[in-house]
Amino acid sequence: MISLFFKEVNSFFSSIIGYVVIAVFFLIIGLLMWVFPDFSILNYKYATLEQLFDVAPMVFLFLIPAVTMRAIAEERHQGTIEFLYTKPVTSWQIVLAKFLADWFLVAVALLPTLLFYYSVYQLGLPKGNLDSGAIAGSYLGLLCLAGAFTAIGLFASSLTTNQIVAFLLAALLAFIFYWGFDFMSRLPVFVGRVDDIVQMLGIDYHYRQISRGVIDSRNILYFASVIIAFLAATRLNLDKLRG
Repeated sequence: MISLFFKEVNSFFSSIIGYVVIAVFFLIIGLLMWVFPDFSILNYKYATLEQLFDVAPMVFLFLIPAVTMRAIAEERHQGTIEFLYTKPVTSWQIVLAKFLADWFLVAVALLPTLLFYYSVYQLGLPKGNLDSGAIAGSYLGLLCLAGAFTAIGLFASSLTTNQIVAFLLAALLAFIFYWGFDFMSRLPVFVGRVDDIVQMLGIDYHYRQISRGVIDSRNILYFASVIIAFLAATRLNLDKLRG
């Protein structure tokens, strides 16, 4: 599994794909945080990175499906998935290796944003007037969110041989699981009855909790459950192909 993980990582960074993903993510976040007036930190009267953690989920909604769309769909399209089946690896190992490789790439894309933390830290009056603990919790929330979206994208990639279809399906599923339950909780049939329960089924609720610095085991367990559920569904799809 480890060799397959490094193979996936090397395939990203031996081509232009990995660098484009990192550059696009950094550029979009940078423009939103420092240039566009509606989000720009320079228009705020206090040092904060809230814009980063508010905007990142929207960027992830398109960035992560673009990373995961080729994971299995391309293997199926080129016929190399059968080659993997001849190796001494189980379906679980294939799924975990691809998941960890894609998740690692997204985590690497987050690293340059630490420059924003350093910049805001220096710009604060007095210098360093920043809640570093809450920011660390928010980064943990972003990693959890990236893991959930990566698992969803991997599942979508296992359903088709077409990368574009995999991208669109992953973006749709990520949107539903992130915002869908929040929108659903506002329907008259749920309001005042079980709207809070419906809202807690969505990713957005738990991401917001962690982003506020609330590191609750229930939120971590929720993200772990979403990741495991979609990885298990991906493994089932691979088993069907293998069978």
